[in-house]
Amino acid sequence: MAATATPGSLPAIDQKGYAHPEMLVSTEWLAAHLNDPSIRIIESDEDVLLYDMGHIPNAQKVDWHADLNDAVVRDYVNREQFQELLRSKGIDENTTVVFYGDKNNWWATYAFWIFQLFGFKNARVLDGGRTKWEQEGRPMTPDVPKFQRTNYTAVERDDSKIRAFKDQVLEHQKKQGKLVDVRSPDEFSGKKTHMPEYPQEGVLRGGHIPGARSVPWAKAANPDGSFKSADELKTIYEKEQGLKSSDDIIAYCRIGERSSHTWFVLTYLLGYDKVRNYDGSWTEWGNSVRVPVETGPGGTV
Repeated sequence: MAATATPGSLPAIDQKGYAHPEMLVSTEWLAAHLNDPSIRIIESDEDVLLYDMGHIPNAQKVDWHADLNDAVVRDYVNREQFQELLRSKGIDENTTVVFYGDKNNWWATYAFWIFQLFGFKNARVLDGGRTKWEQEGRPMTPDVPKFQRTNYTAVERDDSKIRAFKDQVLEHQKKQGKLVDVRSPDEFSGKKTHMPEYPQEGVLRGGHIPGARSVPWAKAANPDGSFKSADELKTIYEKEQGLKSSDDIIAYCRIGERSSHTWFVLTYLLGYDKVRNYDGSWTEWGNSVRVPVETGPGGTV
């Protein structure tokens, strides 16, 4: 495949002071590389109809539910399913995959995180996502691109490094490990058992994991959907919450989608050494028997 420029090499991103600016690409950079044969653009949205209404030219859709989650077990796709997904999208080891989506890249970072579970390292996120691209008046199209299938070979999914399960979270909580609850303040306090303006999704109890810090995920984003600078992020997570880059941190939300955004921020933008995403999150925790729950503003806020 043709060589491509190094993603994230533009001053617009470098000047934000991130630990790993190469994990982002700017809208300017992507606009200049829409037809680069070594790049595949992936849109992953909360609103699954947005892609069909119009998307970045040459972008392909990955549905977070249909493409990344197992149809029966509450888990992610297996190695064979992930391998087929990437082959069908024209992606292999030499392809740079750029993720973007709606909601400040909320689901884009979720898809990115799942790709990391399978060890796919050549992945980037579009800073600002769909919101910034649209605000800048950049081109959109309803056309669905077709790319030649690849022979990509996936490795087995590794859940041990960046994913946390309930029992691990329980042990972490007992040891007073660092927990970051990225939901809204009303969800954290237990006043609501769902996101504002969203339906209740079946959780039986409200509140948060005792000792968790309340840091709503969207605090990390600017109005145009782009990530705040490293200095601004350090103020949010370090000065206000006392976190350190050497901390062992578990982030959670409702099903792991919002917390994947925070996982990305802490891992790549601030360079934290050990951050895991608890994708069972409050949907699992709030329905579990004999796990500790705290209500009210409590926790570490």
